[in-house]
Amino acid sequence: MAAEMEPSDVIRLIMQYLKENNLYRTLTTLQEETTVSLNTVESIDSFIADIKSGHWDSVLLAIESLKLPDNTLIDLYEQVVMELIEMREVGAARSLLRQTDPMIMLKQTQPERYIHLENLLTCSYFDPREAYPKGSSKEKRRRAIAEALVREVSVVPPSRLMGLLEQVGSMRLQQYPGHLSPDMTIDTTGNKERHMEKESFPTQLYRHIKFGRRSHVECARFSPDGKYLVTGSVDGFIEVWNFNTGKISKDLKYQAQDSFMMMDDAVLCMCFSQDTDLLATGAQNGKIKVWKIQSGLCLRRFEHAHDKGVTCLSFSRDNNQILSASFDQTIRIHELRSGKTLKELNGHSSFVNDASFTQDGFHIISASSDGTVKIWNTKSSECIHTFKSLSRTSDVPVNNVILLPQNPEQFVICNHSNSVVILNMQGQTVKTFSSDRKEGADFVCCTLSPRGEWIYCVGEDLVLYCFNYTTGRLQKTLTVHEKDVIGIAHHPHENLIATYSEDGLLRLWKP
Repeated sequence: MAAEMEPSDVIRLIMQYLKENNLYRTLTTLQEETTVSLNTVESIDSFIADIKSGHWDSVLLAIESLKLPDNTLIDLYEQVVMELIEMREVGAARSLLRQTDPMIMLKQTQPERYIHLENLLTCSYFDPREAYPKGSSKEKRRRAIAEALVREVSVVPPSRLMGLLEQVGSMRLQQYPGHLSPDMTIDTTGNKERHMEKESFPTQLYRHIKFGRRSHVECARFSPDGKYLVTGSVDGFIEVWNFNTGKISKDLKYQAQDSFMMMDDAVLCMCFSQDTDLLATGAQNGKIKVWKIQSGLCLRRFEHAHDKGVTCLSFSRDNNQILSASFDQTIRIHELRSGKTLKELNGHSSFVNDASFTQDGFHIISASSDGTVKIWNTKSSECIHTFKSLSRTSDVPVNNVILLPQNPEQFVICNHSNSVVILNMQGQTVKTFSSDRKEGADFVCCTLSPRGEWIYCVGEDLVLYCFNYTTGRLQKTLTVHEKDVIGIAHHPHENLIATYSEDGLLRLWKP
């Protein structure tokens, strides 16, 4: 049986694969060199709904890899600029108007129309009657743009290339049974050990997940195998996401049936076992639950893990013990098999914000709002070192302590200040990174790239600061949210960062 395909269809299948796997640079190059365009969206209905509702961040992301007529692009960007002006997002409107290709083209081809936008930008008020031509309105313009864009796009079922390759593989097996042994398989899942890409800082928004202000994310983590993004919300829900689509992961049967892991108070922290099999979550009421991620079943409950909210969790190397820290100023070690609390570490005089086992498991390192970092002997539960990373006198809260991947004898300290410090186990300062911003820009959270080449901090000014570990330089700043940022997480082997905020959004960022 032979299936005939046009060369352009083959190219589109490859393009679809590139798009699904976020290989946008390769996709762009292939489109340019072949002059074949892939104009697909995941769902026509969702695409239209986003346009008619004015969800322009989603629309602009969706059209990023599309080849669209110039006039359609101009109409779209003009509308986005006008709506940004209406919302008084003047800075964003100005950037779109003066720096994007469709608006530059508008200036060159239809200067009067461009000047109209410039005038709206400088005006102290927004009057729709002045902004839109007679007989037009925001809703009518949105409908017209939706109709124009829908004519240009189509929907392709996901993983078409993989499906066809699997069909070809099974056909070859039937045709040439001696060429493949029965126990050999064609692996198209991409689950082999991944090639680590060159580490690079983010420059653009890749996806966003909207939760709403009443159910905002309090914690988020990527699974160690890189497959999932899991969030814990203020309403107690624990949700597993496909971060490439920004949708709930339906390949987990329980989520496909609208059943979710859940706690009875805000989920403040979580951590995975190294094999991605188990997920531990900690709540505002001091409880800890351990889940089987594939089935969504709760394996173990620690009903009285802490007297107050659990701030962080960490599995031991053998996955049988869980380290937890809390607002109750203690650090505790719990045994998964027996469900008992084994040890309690006392010594901090304020909230313990972060704690983890060292790589060898012999020590625990913790960070507190009392301004100190402590190193503990795991076996004896005794504190063997106490460090103040900034000043010897002030009690500047320490938000995070993170062991350096490239040197387990050193760790990153993120204070509530404009500086990040790297200390060694003796408490000596190895390096200091500073934003040099004095007012209202103290760091609230921090994460590292997988190999430790980049240190990422978010400030109270809602800006992501990207520090190069080797040079010590601040390489990039990026405003990531409109309201207070709660946390940040890095993918285990891709250049992908998640930030989440009180504005009800989780945003994903890429180079």
